Formats: sequence, structure tokens, C-alpha cells
Amino acid sequence: MSDAFDLLIVGDANPDVVLHGAPMKLAYGQAEQLVESGALTVGGSGGIMACAAARLGLRTAFASVVGGDAAGRFMLEELTRRGVHAGGVGVRQDLATGLTVALARGDDRAIVTYPGCIDALTAAMVDQDLLRGARHLHVSSFFLQPRLAPDLRGLLEAAHTAGAGTSLDLNWDPAEQWNGGLADVLPAVDVLFVNAAEAAAVSGVPDPAMAATVLAARGPLSVIKLGAAGALAHDGRRLVRVSAPTVTVVDTVGAGDTFDAGFLCGRLLGWEVIPSLALGVACGSLSARGAGGVEAQPTREEALAVVEGLLPRPGAGAGPECAR
Repeated sequence: MSDAFDLLIVGDANPDVVLHGAPMKLAYGQAEQLVESGALTVGGSGGIMACAAARLGLRTAFASVVGGDAAGRFMLEELTRRGVHAGGVGVRQDLATGLTVALARGDDRAIVTYPGCIDALTAAMVDQDLLRGARHLHVSSFFLQPRLAPDLRGLLEAAHTAGAGTSLDLNWDPAEQWNGGLADVLPAVDVLFVNAAEAAAVSGVPDPAMAATVLAARGPLSVIKLGAAGALAHDGRRLVRVSAPTVTVVDTVGAGDTFDAGFLCGRLLGWEVIPSLALGVACGSLSARGAGGVEAQPTREEALAVVEGLLPRPGAGAGPECAR
């Protein structure tokens, strides 16, 4: 079967309600507090990444589960409108779609999520034709989907058998146990995405560079997202870094998911690690210009216009960490 899709994303899909200018402390006792602005938009790490990948021109399919309610219909309509093939998203009439409220303050936010049917996704729900027809399989939100975890390694190995690459973004562990069978899954992961806090929690090492080294020793190319400081990666042999461009930040909701799409776009184009890292950083940074996770996601042309300024200059004396 010829490749029908560049990227198959397996993960969470739920609407986000993003409120800007949220107070530092919530006042209970039925006190009403006002914020600067709010938006109802695409949410879930998988959903946001799928929209980012489609925006970059990748043929993108999505496997997930939503409830048979207004929130689920909203997600299916928005994903389709943004160019994502949503035929792999199952609808559970007996369950409610998850919901997230993000209380944003500049480049930081508090996240409150009702899981709904997010944790109902299993490996058996993933359409095998989609899996066999994709060049790359990405899985999001490992710790939010405990029913997916037991058979995830088999799913990743099936992708490898079909000739596809694999990647995994852990996202936060609400239980803060940082296990859930991860050690069994990592040998089948080609690229592991984490932010600095997640990297420290999983590796037990607070320094991002050292954490990347520890995680890479477990098998995958380890990519650590550092927000305004850019990103770094370790492939088991060397550590590389890319700084971030200066942008006016509205909020950082979904910036890490958009980064993932940019990095994988580079890899699917046949790029090496550093330019792929630069494309990821460009995409994640540009997405922070707008409210919510999807409204400011860049096109490939917009991202490429930023990438050149992020790449190390030949002979600049940056050292082995920036060698191309």
C-alpha cells in the first residue's frame, strides 16, 4: 500500500477554553472574577499537533476518541476544517468529550482538565489501514491515556514493520508517578519529545542537557523543549541546541505540540537533527503569537522564513554542540 499520509497522530482530542489575564488565585464563595479575553478552540495535545502538521502541508491523519456530544462535534468539525483527516476519530455515544480550561498569564498557564473519554482510547481503536498507510506514527499524552499504554509498544512496532518512523510526547503526568509502563515502550520510540520539567521528572536529572543524555541512552533521539530558550536534542552521540527567535507572546498554549509538528516535518523532509530542531522551534515560537493552540500556527513558508536565522553559522566557533 502506498503512503496515504505523511503523519498519523494517535492521541487526545478535546476543546480548550483559554482565558487570558487570569487571577493568580481563584476566589471561591461565588465571587466573580473577570479576565481580559477568552477563546473556545481546538485542544488536546494530539488535536493541536494534528492541526499544526496539516497547516505545514503534511498529509495528516488523526486517531482519537470523542464523545457523542456538542464538544465532540466541535472537535470533529474543527479538525476537518483545518485539513486533518478525522476518519480515525471514534465517537462514543455513552461518554462525554474531555474539556480543558487553560488560565493563561503571558508565557505561563495553569491547566485544569476533565478527562472525559480521553482515557478511553486503546490501540485496538487505531485503524490498521491508517497505520500501514502512514510514513510516521506519533503518539501524544502518554500519561493521560492509560488504556493505550499496555499495547502501545505493539502499535509502535507495527509502524516500524510497515516502514514508518515513530515518536512519543509524554506531556504531564497528573499522578506525578512518571512510569505507567514507559520503560517498556521507549525501545520502540525513535523520537521522544518532552519539556524541561517532564525531562527532569522522567530522567531524575534537573539539568536539561544531562537529562537529554540520560534519556537518549534508553534508545530514542531525545528532544527537550525549553520554551523561550529554544530546544536541545541528543541522539546518543552528541548534544545539539537551537535558540528561539524573539516573538511577542500572547500565550504558549499548544506551543510544544506545534513544535513537535515542525520537528517531524523537518525529519519527513529528510533533514538532519539541527535544521529539524530549528523548524520545530520556529513553529512553536510563532504559534505563541495568538490566543489558544491553533490560531497562530504558521504555514511552512512562514516557519522557513524564521529557520535560517536560527541555524548556527559555519565557522562561528559555536563548538561541537552546534555542529551540523
